[in-house]
Amino acid sequence: MDYGKHQAPRGYEPGEGILTTLIRIPVRIVVVVLVLPVRMAWDALTALWHAADRVLLRPLGRALARLLDTLVLTPLTWLYTWVLTPLGKATAWLAVALFIRPWTGLWRYVVVPVARYGIAVPAAWLYRAVLTPLGHGLRWIGTALMAPAARGLGTGLARLLATLLVLPVAALWRYVIVPVVRYGLIVPAVWLYETVLTPVGLGTAWVLGRLWQGTAWILGRLRQGIAATGRGLGLALTWLVTTLLVAPVSWTYRHLLAPVGREIAAAFEVAWRIAGYVSRAVGRALAWLAMTLLVAPVSWAYRTLVTPVGHFLRDSVCAPARRAAAEAGRAARAALASARETVRLARRDAWRALAGTPGGARSGEPLGIPARTLGSTTTVPSAAQASDTPPLGEKLVGRG
Repeated sequence: MDYGKHQAPRGYEPGEGILTTLIRIPVRIVVVVLVLPVRMAWDALTALWHAADRVLLRPLGRALARLLDTLVLTPLTWLYTWVLTPLGKATAWLAVALFIRPWTGLWRYVVVPVARYGIAVPAAWLYRAVLTPLGHGLRWIGTALMAPAARGLGTGLARLLATLLVLPVAALWRYVIVPVVRYGLIVPAVWLYETVLTPVGLGTAWVLGRLWQGTAWILGRLRQGIAATGRGLGLALTWLVTTLLVAPVSWTYRHLLAPVGREIAAAFEVAWRIAGYVSRAVGRALAWLAMTLLVAPVSWAYRTLVTPVGHFLRDSVCAPARRAAAEAGRAARAALASARETVRLARRDAWRALAGTPGGARSGEPLGIPARTLGSTTTVPSAAQASDTPPLGEKLVGRG
């Protein structure tokens, strides 16, 4: 709360007046009271959000991503790789085989040969062997015979047309129409324009010019009077608005609203900072209470009671049980191995008793390993037993 004594708020100007000093402390107290619950709620929501994000949202997002990858992306990848891609390749090959290759073969082996050898080659031969000589002959006929005849016929028709039509029309225009128009219309019209219309027009223009000048002078004087009246009214209205509206509003803004606004903004800033300190202190107190009342007893109980009991159970119960289970497993495996070896030997002896063997070495038994005697008490499952008969080529030794 000593913040305002040592450091001026942002935007504070010295010498603002007693009004600012009087409203500063109450405004700050009211704003602190209003802002403190909001700041504590904001800090609580922020801490709750961070805890929820760390404990719930991130593992949930990873689980959803893994579930999406397992249930959607992996099946889609497998479907695309092993179903859609071979199906698309087969469809493309089938489409090429059914639609593109037949049309390509039709174009290459049917349409192109027919067009080339059925149309283009005969057309070229017809043009080169028939139409070109025929065109040359017609051109010679037109150039050597019909062109002189056409030129003579055109010259005769032109002279006939000039004699029967052009010369009479030209004589009529030159000797009848032009004199009548010139001396019957143009000369009287020029005289009327120069003698009558020009003086009348000049007089009318002079009169209209004088009238326009007088009207323009009157309108100019009237406009100047209206402009002077408007300027006077504008100055009067401006003075009235400035005196009655702008000056009170400017004084109110400068001496009331601006200081109050600055103080409220500074009060909100200070209140937010103080509320942050209070919120952090409350949070640390709650954390200390939770640590003292919950975490410390639980930790003490775990360290003092649960850990020794767990160690006792691990060393006295679980370890002997695990060793007994291991010994039982090894004994069971050894018994099973011995049983398998006994069955194997019994099956071999039964086969010998039923089928018999020649005097040499029996098939399927290795050489050089001593046979199992009646006095042996242990058997090695991985070691194959030697034959009871002597090796091949040795004499049988009688038993005494």
